[in-house]
Amino acid sequence: MKYRKDKYGNEISALGFGCMRFQRSGGGIDMAEAERELLAAIDAGVNYFDTAYIYPGSEAAIGEIFAKNNVREKVYIATKLPHYLIKSREGMERLFAEHLKRLKTDYIDYYLMHMLTDVHTWEKLKKLGILEFLEEKKASGAIRQIGFSYHGNTDMFCKLVDAYDWDFCQIQYNYMDEHSQAGRKGLQYAHQKGLPVIIMEPLRGGKLVNRLPQEALDIFDRYPVKRTPAQWAFRWLWNQKEVTCVLSGMNSMEMLADNVQTASTTQIGELGREEEQMLSQVVAAINSNMKVGCTGCGYCMPCPKGVDIPGAFAAYNRMASEGKFAGLKEHFMCSAARQKSTAVSNCIGCGKCESHCPQGIQIRKELKNVEKALEGPLYKTARKVVELFKLY
Repeated sequence: MKYRKDKYGNEISALGFGCMRFQRSGGGIDMAEAERELLAAIDAGVNYFDTAYIYPGSEAAIGEIFAKNNVREKVYIATKLPHYLIKSREGMERLFAEHLKRLKTDYIDYYLMHMLTDVHTWEKLKKLGILEFLEEKKASGAIRQIGFSYHGNTDMFCKLVDAYDWDFCQIQYNYMDEHSQAGRKGLQYAHQKGLPVIIMEPLRGGKLVNRLPQEALDIFDRYPVKRTPAQWAFRWLWNQKEVTCVLSGMNSMEMLADNVQTASTTQIGELGREEEQMLSQVVAAINSNMKVGCTGCGYCMPCPKGVDIPGAFAAYNRMASEGKFAGLKEHFMCSAARQKSTAVSNCIGCGKCESHCPQGIQIRKELKNVEKALEGPLYKTARKVVELFKLY
């Protein structure tokens, strides 16, 4: 495993374990499998483990596994304060105490303000006492380093970097988002300010592996150096000196082994002009098919009317890349063939989803496009059949 240093000289593994996508069994996390994967990661040299208060069961799972196997001192735990749930200083204290209880620890190595949206939000938190809270916890050792995670545009990201003496930050970044989100400009700005940068969504929720258009796959296949789409995506990131750690939501031993191998063999600056040009062609091929730039992060949810927004966009994009039948089938299975319909026609245009979308997607407008493309007469007839025969 290769390591890169944080602000204080601590060595962080280039590959971090994103703990949001553990395999699930019986409605909860498959603890046996999670334990096997986490311990294998530690044995392979991974030392950065990322979770959050709102990831269902995640904090409690890694807390139990780390305590059971006495590995707490071998790892760095990163978790996140859901500031959007905070109404007072007392609320901060209550949630922090819950972090520690779930994680079975008395300190957090890397503590993030989860999805900090803008400077205005930070100023509101300051009025609630966030500065005093963080300084007190850091002075006592309960928090070792303070950062924020961010989805949004470059300009606001740079303003947030300057808004506080952060120890690190976390951004969405991949070869598709080189010039969107915080982007390369934001990455380099944070690096120049001395901030380690943790990368999330390196594969755009798996879309840069599992849902690539055939044109993109053909480009990879024609290139003389043979690597999988995931390997190319990770190498593009680890090629950059400004990247400190790349998170991967690993949920299989095979995925873990492959990512460890890539992390252990990628050198900074190894990609040349030809590789960059090839990846630019892949980006062009993907953009030629994609309808909506949704990463499936789910921050737009829940919808007050039950619309499955990420699912609808996934089906819409699949229609573009794999044909209308594939899109219709996915949309029907994910919206109509349920006990309670999550069809986009349920949307009332309230706009709540748009205020939380990290990608800045005009969700209401795009949902109308999805409805027009995928909820025509065939869809409505199929939905009536489901209701008539109670096929859910």
